[in-house]
Amino acid sequence: MARYRGPVCRLCRREGMKLFLKGERCYKEKCAIERRNQPPGQHGGARRRKPRAYGIQLREKQKLRRVYGMLEGQFRRTFDEANRRKGVTGENLLQLLELRLDNVVFSLGFATSRTQARQLLRHGHVLVDGRRVNIPSFRVKPGMEVSLREKSRKLAQIEEAVDFAQGRGIPAWLELDAANLTGKVVEAPSREDIRFPIQEQLIVELYSR
Repeated sequence: MARYRGPVCRLCRREGMKLFLKGERCYKEKCAIERRNQPPGQHGGARRRKPRAYGIQLREKQKLRRVYGMLEGQFRRTFDEANRRKGVTGENLLQLLELRLDNVVFSLGFATSRTQARQLLRHGHVLVDGRRVNIPSFRVKPGMEVSLREKSRKLAQIEEAVDFAQGRGIPAWLELDAANLTGKVVEAPSREDIRFPIQEQLIVELYSR
């Protein structure tokens, strides 16, 4: 499947905020936002016109899409599913994104970024209810257990990720057994559980045009 292969720090600079796409680097002074907080390109630092409503909505959508590492088609299909469900469409969208397996692996602290979580999945290191799953978009349901293969638990990158995650914290809708490197989805995440600053209503308005 096609994916973005360019420098991810460029995406953070384009959105004007940290999207936490490079793991530990995002928490250090080497972060691109800390060093050069302006849009990329030759004229990135030039004064720009005040964005219109469409531009604001587009940037909000691009921001969320890039955080979860999704291409436009896949993101749109997720939105359509959220729109068909009962309840608030924007909150449904965020819940569906949070329940992606790559995000759950990242949130449990088995990886320092969602990109690294997708790599672990593709290489067959992750188990769901004891069975290997290598699909990043797999939808984890409440009650399911996510763990790592026995041989994978001693990998240096996983040990470093677990140590790093202890300072980051685990979302309330997840339960982690750090000793055995297993986690469980206790319940579906609520809007209050999603700490990333996003105005999901703007995305709903964009796709409703």
